[in-house]
Amino acid sequence: MANQEAEQKISFEQRLTQVKEVIDGIEGGQLPLEEAVRLYEQGIASLNTLEAELNEMKRRITILQQKDGAPVETEMEEKP
Repeated sequence: MANQEAEQKISFEQRLTQVKEVIDGIEGGQLPLEEAVRLYEQGIASLNTLEAELNEMKRRITILQQKDGAPVETEMEEKP
């Protein structure tokens, strides 16, 4: 639980940067297997947190786009 609380204090962008660093470390191929697996587990946990936060933001945007009291679902465009 403490790890999850600490992770929430870090901004979305900082967590995303951490995940990119984990990927770079693993792809570099210079890490011992145990360290690579540990980083992989850390990366998956961070990605799950990021996904949950994105889903919450999408939900909030949908609510903000309400029209006549009924939510209006719109597709969010992804940047290329």
